[in-house]
Formats: sequence, C-alpha cells, structure tokens
Amino acid sequence: MKAAIHHGRSGLDGLRVGDAETKRPGPGEIRVRLKTAGLNHRDLFLMKGRRAADAPLILGSDGAGVIDAVGDGVAGLTAGMEVIIHPTIGWDRTEAVPVVPQILGGPTDGTFAETVVIPVDNAFRKPAYLTWEEAGVLPLSALTAYRALFTRAQIKAGEHVLIPGIGGGVATCAMLMAQAAGAVVSVTSRSEAKLEEARRYAVRRAFSSSGDWNEGLQGEKVDVILDSIGPATFSKYLEVIKPNGRIVSFGASSGDTVEVPLRALFFPQLSWIGTSMGSREEFGEMLRFMEEHAIRPLIDRMYPLDEAPAAFRRMTAGEQFGNIGLCIG
Repeated sequence: MKAAIHHGRSGLDGLRVGDAETKRPGPGEIRVRLKTAGLNHRDLFLMKGRRAADAPLILGSDGAGVIDAVGDGVAGLTAGMEVIIHPTIGWDRTEAVPVVPQILGGPTDGTFAETVVIPVDNAFRKPAYLTWEEAGVLPLSALTAYRALFTRAQIKAGEHVLIPGIGGGVATCAMLMAQAAGAVVSVTSRSEAKLEEARRYAVRRAFSSSGDWNEGLQGEKVDVILDSIGPATFSKYLEVIKPNGRIVSFGASSGDTVEVPLRALFFPQLSWIGTSMGSREEFGEMLRFMEEHAIRPLIDRMYPLDEAPAAFRRMTAGEQFGNIGLCIG
C-alpha cells in the first residue's frame, strides 16, 4: 500500500511517500481502508523528536474510511461499514486517566496510508451528516477541544471563553463547540487575516495577541482561557481572567516552562487545569454533541496523500484556519 513514512532523518525532511506492507488485523482488530486523514501538530512534534536510526513510522492519528477486514473475536462491526477512528488507544473510561495516553500514529503505525489496523474499540460509526473530508480531520482536534471545554473547564451557558491563537484545528473546534453550548467566545491571533476569518463566526472579540489584551476585550474579563501556547502569552491571561476563572492548558507551542507569581493564582482563586486528548467515553459524547448541534469541523485545505510533505509545510508556516487533511481513497 501507499503510505507517508517517516524514516532516516529528524523533522519534516524525513517524511516521504512510498510503499509499505499492508497488514492483516489480529484478534480484536479491524482494518480500515481510509478515505481521508487529518494532520495534527503532534505529527510535527513526533518527526522533530525522531532520530535517523529509528524504525520507519507511518504517522497520522485522525482518519475515516470503510472497514475491509476484521480479525477473530470482532462483533458488531463488519466489512463495508463506514467508520471514524478514535485516536486514543486503551483509555476507555474518562476518570481512568493514563499516565501517558497512547495515540495512534506513534508509536503504532497511523492513518497516513491506504489502510490502517486498529483495535475494534477505536472504531465508531461515521456520522452520516459529515462528509468524508470532515470526518477524516475531526477526531483528535475535536476530542481535545471537547474534553478541555466540558470535562475539564465545565463551561456553562453565558460564560466567556477566550481562545488565544485561533487558527488550528483544536482552537476552531473549541470556538464552535463553546458557542453551541451557549458560551460567548473571544479569540486572539498575530494574523489579521485569521482575526477577520474568526469574525465571520460571530465571536465576541477578535484582537491581536501582541496588543493590550484588556483593550482588546474592551475591559471585559473572561471565565475560561484555553491555552495551547504557554509562556509567550501566559502572563496576559492573569490580566484578563475573572476571579474563580479557569485556565485549561493543552499545548505548549512557545515552550514548556511558565513562571507564575503564586499570589496571582491564589488570591483570585484561579484554577489552572491540564488536559490532553480524551477517552473513548468522551469520543462518543463528542460525536453526539456535534451531531446534536450540526457542528462541522472547519477545513483549511485538503491535499492528496502524495503531497503530505506540502501539507505539513503549510502547517509549519502557521497559515491555516481550521484543519488540514489528506485525501487517500
């Protein structure tokens, strides 16, 4: 089969499209013939951290397609069914948080290929209202956004949610989900083009990340901040969050180390909450929530599998608004 394989060099230079072995599903597994797949920043982090001596790896955590083979002991799913892939492996119950979640596409081979073998529990019926492109890019970004907003932040209707760095898949999914739940949303970006795009979705405020955030919010404070950036913007959060507010961190695009004056946390009684990925239970809840509200993930651009390196170059440049995906089958 054709696949996007990382091998031989670290970073994007190690990604090539070539031939890989088509695997058969074992007991409790199914094989999905993929229609589409989605890119995530996680793929870039994995490529950056891999060494020349590492074994070849097929990247990709997101995907949707048609079951074409089932292993022994599989019940309820049969060849020909249209499915969407839950990317977190082995995390079933929401409260049973693993130390390090295992995710499809590293260390196990992922979805940037014509077929992928997954545990049967990681396949969900594809929502009929979603196109193949929408289903393929949805899983990891929507699951991360859902857990951050509802399991961890526990947002309520009428609350004000701030999403710094609008543009990526998680941020745009979170924007749509929070609005569907009755919250108001404000966003920041360094790109005026992305701010203009966000204004099309009726956000409360859309302002520059590099400016005065109090001025950008016109003096209004926020209840919840979804943080994917880290140290570059963290001090700004403490200026604009309400007492008893929640900062939910799910990324660290500007680095891992944040210095926080503790009094700025405990006097206003803020909650700083970590989150990552999500459970099988949450994936099902997320799909039901999106279908109930007819939420469709925003798609920036789709590329053929042969052009996977070009797709990642667009992501690396930070040009996208929404998800970037691959058309495969």
